[in-house]
Amino acid sequence: MPPVPDPPLTGYVVVDLSSGIAGAYCTKLLADGGARVVKVEAPQGDPLRCWSASGAGAESGPGAGAESGPGADGALFSFLACSKHSVVAEPDADGELVDALLAEADAVIWSRGPGMAERPEFAPAEIRNRHPHLTVTAITPFGLEGPWCDRPATEFTLQAWSGGIVGLGRGAPDRAPVYVGGQVGEYLAGAYASAATLASRMRGGAESIDLSMLETAILGLTYYPVSYFEMLGRPWRDARRLTVPGIARAKDGLVDIGCGTAQQWFDLCAMTGHVEWIDEDSPLSITQQANEKADELYAWVADQTVDEIRDLATAFRIPNAPVANGANVETLDHFVQRGSFLVNPRDGFTQPAPPYRMSPATLRPPTPAPRLGEHTEHYRSLSVPRNSIPGRDSSSTTAGNVPRKRVVPPIPRKDSLPLEGLRVVDMTTFWAGPSCTHLLAMLGADVIHVESTRHPDGTRLIAGIPVTEDQWWERSPIFSGLNTNKRGITLNLQSDTGRDLLKKLIATADVVVENFTPRVLESMGLTYDAVRAVKPDVIMARMPGFGLDGPWRDNPAFAYVIEAAAGISWLTGYPDLNPFEPYSVGDPNAGVHAFNAILLALEHRRRTGEGSMVEAAMVDAALNVAAEQVIEYSAYGALLQRAGNRGPTAAPQNLYLTNEIDEFGRDDCWVAIAVATDAHWAGLCQALGRPGWAMVDELATAPGRRAHHDLIDRHLAAWCAERTGDQIVTALWDNGVPVAKVMQPHRQTEIPQLASRGFFEYVQHPVNPTTRHSTLPFRSSRGPDRVHTAPAPLLGEHNREVLAELGVTDDELGRLEVDGVIGTAPAR
Repeated sequence: MPPVPDPPLTGYVVVDLSSGIAGAYCTKLLADGGARVVKVEAPQGDPLRCWSASGAGAESGPGAGAESGPGADGALFSFLACSKHSVVAEPDADGELVDALLAEADAVIWSRGPGMAERPEFAPAEIRNRHPHLTVTAITPFGLEGPWCDRPATEFTLQAWSGGIVGLGRGAPDRAPVYVGGQVGEYLAGAYASAATLASRMRGGAESIDLSMLETAILGLTYYPVSYFEMLGRPWRDARRLTVPGIARAKDGLVDIGCGTAQQWFDLCAMTGHVEWIDEDSPLSITQQANEKADELYAWVADQTVDEIRDLATAFRIPNAPVANGANVETLDHFVQRGSFLVNPRDGFTQPAPPYRMSPATLRPPTPAPRLGEHTEHYRSLSVPRNSIPGRDSSSTTAGNVPRKRVVPPIPRKDSLPLEGLRVVDMTTFWAGPSCTHLLAMLGADVIHVESTRHPDGTRLIAGIPVTEDQWWERSPIFSGLNTNKRGITLNLQSDTGRDLLKKLIATADVVVENFTPRVLESMGLTYDAVRAVKPDVIMARMPGFGLDGPWRDNPAFAYVIEAAAGISWLTGYPDLNPFEPYSVGDPNAGVHAFNAILLALEHRRRTGEGSMVEAAMVDAALNVAAEQVIEYSAYGALLQRAGNRGPTAAPQNLYLTNEIDEFGRDDCWVAIAVATDAHWAGLCQALGRPGWAMVDELATAPGRRAHHDLIDRHLAAWCAERTGDQIVTALWDNGVPVAKVMQPHRQTEIPQLASRGFFEYVQHPVNPTTRHSTLPFRSSRGPDRVHTAPAPLLGEHNREVLAELGVTDDELGRLEVDGVIGTAPAR
C-alpha cells in the first residue's frame, strides 16, 4: 500500500494573532491543509474559549458531550482550534518570544482583540517592517485604511451596511427585514482570508493583505446589485416577499422546494397537478407566477409528507431539501452515508468534516485542540536560529508532542500576479462555480469559460431581458459580474467533435473546474480518470451541490436548498413563522471554499508533480459555516433557534425604523444597532443622553440587557423614530457603538469606505454600458492596482483565438460553425 503523502502545507508555519471566528476559521482551514498553526493567546485566553451561542458553555455546567468545569473550553473553540498549538504571551513581557515565532514563520493572521494584537508594535504594518518575509493577513470589519477603518462593527451591522439584509427581499412586507442568522459572515471572512494567504504563498509571500469583512459580506450576501442597477436601471428586488413555495410546512415537517429556472416552474406546475398554469408566453416572471398561485401551492404541500414531496420533486428534477437544524442534520441519510460529520477528537461532540475532499492530495485528520498555553514552554525552549520552529525543521525527531516534518524548498518570490501562468478550463455555470473561477481569473490565471450555444451559462438567462432585444443574452449584469478577466468559447459537448476539442483544451490546462450534477459529466465520459488520461498532472475540481456520492447526489442544487439542508435557513427569520431562505450564501460560500481546495491541490502538485481530484460539494462548505448548530446540540443539548434580528452575540441587537421615507416611497428605512459589550452599552447610554430608564443596575450587564430586551427595544424604537439614519449613525459611532444604516444593496457605491478602498471598478463592455463591478475583498501591498483587466466574454467570443491555439485551422473553424459545434448566439 503506497504511503500517504504529507498534507500540502506541511512545513508552512502560521502564527495566529487573531481572536474571534473569522481568524479561527481561517487558521483552521490552513491547519486542515497541513500548516503548523501557532496560536498566540493572552493569559486569559481567546474569548472563544468561553463562548457558547446558547449560553451553555464550559462555565455553565455539563453538556451532552463537552467537558465542563474549570479550564474547560467552549465546544466551538474546540472545533475551530483542532490541530493547532497554543502559546500564552504576556503583552507587556513576551514581545521577544512572539518576534522569535514570527521570525520563523511564513505567515501571520491578525485581527484586533486582546493580547499581543493590542500592542502598537504588533500592528500589521509594524510586523511587516520587522519581518518583511512574512505574509501578514489582517482581518478587520472595514479594512486597515479608509475613513471607517476604526469604526466599531459587528457581523449584524456589517450585514446591514452590505445590503445583505434587504438585498434579496428576505422577510415579510409588514415586518422588519431579517438578517442571515448563525454568524455566517465570520466564516465567509475566514474562508477568504485563508484563500488570500494561500494565493500569496503562490508568489512567494512577503506582502501585507488587508481583508475587509464588509466586502466579504457584500460578495457573500448580495448578488452584484450595483452592476445590476447600473446596467439595467432597476434594482434586483425592491420589496420583501416570500419565496414560493420555498420553505413550507408539510404534514410532518418543513421542506424546501424551489424554482430557479422557468423549466423548474413548469415542472412544479406538472408535479402539483396544475399543467394549466404553464404559460410560456406569460409577461410575468416565474417568481410572480408562483406568488399568484401561492395559496394553492401551500395547500398542496400541506397535504403531503416531506418524504413524499421530496421523492416527487427529485423525480421531476426540482431542487428540494429537508430543512435541517442542529438536532436532525447529522442523522439525515445523505450525510450519514457520506460521513459528513466527525467526532471531535478531544471533547467527543459532533462536528462537520472538512469542507472539501481531495485525492491523492490529503488533508490532515483533526487532532485535539490545545489547552491554553499547552505549548508555551516548548516554544520558549527553542533556540532562535532559523528552522528551530517545528514544521520547518529538517529533523525527523520530535519534541514533546510537536512533530517535525521534512522541509520543502521555498517558493521563489515572483513579481507577477499569484496565479499568472496557470490555465483553467472553466466548465461552470450559474453562481457557485463561476465565483470560484472568477477568483482564479482575478488573481491572474488564464480562465477559459466553456459554454454551449444550446446551454449557455445560466446567469445569461436570468436578467429578465426580452428575447426580442438585440443580443439579449449578452446583457446580464450577473454574468458580467462573475466573468470578467475570462476568455469564452462555445463547444457542443453532445457531439464527438466537441468533446474531442474539449480534451485537446484540457491537455493544455492546469485546472479543470465544473459544477454540474455528477451524472452530467459521467454521461459524457468526462470523469476524473478520463481527464487525467489526457493530462496526468491536471487538477480537476468538481463542485456538485450534494457531492459525488450519497442518495442526494443527483439532485439539482441551488443556493436555497443547500442553505436549508445545511441548517443556515433554520436560523434565519422570525420565531413565529417558517424560516426564510437566505437565498445568497450557498453559492459564493461554495466558490471560495473550492478556491481554497484548488490552491491546496496546486501546492501538492508543486511538491510532488501529481495532479488531484478535488470534490468541493456546495453542501459540505455550507455545513462548515453552519457548524455551530450541530456542535451546540451535540455538546450541550441546545437547539439554536431563529429570533428575528436578535442574536446571541449582542443585546440589544435589532433593526429600528428611522423617520425617513425610502426611495420607493415607503416608510421602510431602518438602522441596525448591536451592543456586544458593556463599553458599547455605556456609549449607547451617553448617545441617548443617559436617560433614567437606561441607567438602572439591571441593564449594566449583558444578562440583564438580554432579559430586558423588549424594554430596550421600545425605547430605542422611539428614539430612532425621531431621527434620520445619518443622525443615528453619527450619534452612536461617535460614542463607540456598532450601528449601520440598512442599505439598499444597489446603493453600496454611496459608502465612502468602499470608495476609498477602490472596491468598485468601472468596466467597459462591447454591448453594455460602462458599469461598476465589485472586485476582491482584500488588498495586497504587492498589487494588483487594478483587478478587472477585461470584460466578461461575449458568447463564443474567443472561439477562433483559443481553438487556433489548439491547431484548428480557419477552414476547420468554418465547418465547426456550420455543424453547430461552436457558435456565438444561443441555438434556437
